[in-house]
Amino acid sequence: MMESEYKEEDFLQLSGLQHFTFCRRQWALIHIEQQWNENVLTMKGNLFHEKVHDGYSSEKRKNVIISRGMPIHSRTLGVSGECDVVEFVQDEEGITLSNREGKYALYPVEYKRGKAKITDEDRMQLTAQVICLEEMFLTTIPEAYLFYGETRRREHVEITDALKEECRKLLKEMHQLYARGYTPRVRKTKKCEACSLKSICLPKLEKSKNVVAYISEHMEYEESVTQGGEEGR
Repeated sequence: MMESEYKEEDFLQLSGLQHFTFCRRQWALIHIEQQWNENVLTMKGNLFHEKVHDGYSSEKRKNVIISRGMPIHSRTLGVSGECDVVEFVQDEEGITLSNREGKYALYPVEYKRGKAKITDEDRMQLTAQVICLEEMFLTTIPEAYLFYGETRRREHVEITDALKEECRKLLKEMHQLYARGYTPRVRKTKKCEACSLKSICLPKLEKSKNVVAYISEHMEYEESVTQGGEEGR
């Protein structure tokens, strides 16, 4: 059974998958409500990516072709975006490329500020890139890499069926929410403190009492104080 395909006009931004995995509300505020707020962390992240690539380019080093800023897409996922780096390494078991001799295996490398995370948002974004590249080049990519600016090292990521299944599940949910124009309610956690949209999201305000309840409570308090004063006369 063939997977259903999305039309190009319905594609979502691949980079949004990282936001969605981190926090569904954050993703909706950015990608549905078009709200954004820079903080020190996001500014550092943007500067870090600017150093990696400036538009699409490629170069060859010995048996490796290094492509930077490569545009990618997937019709089954309904996303488009770009890869920070894709390395095409000569491999007899790989694929052929137009105007290139030999065969090549593909290894996407996503660059991230900071260090490796316990949570899956970076791996999910990388997995989506792999699925895009597999569709575009009709190949299989069993492994990829995350490069972290703080540790200055690559983290090897095995692209398992479980990661792909979770990636497809999350993107299906993203498409459903986007089609409805729905922004999920906030669930306050420790990670809210580092969120660039904290001042917009206002998690504390959403958990506080509404205005009617606030006024009612204070009216009851003032009434009890008044009655208490009258009884004491």
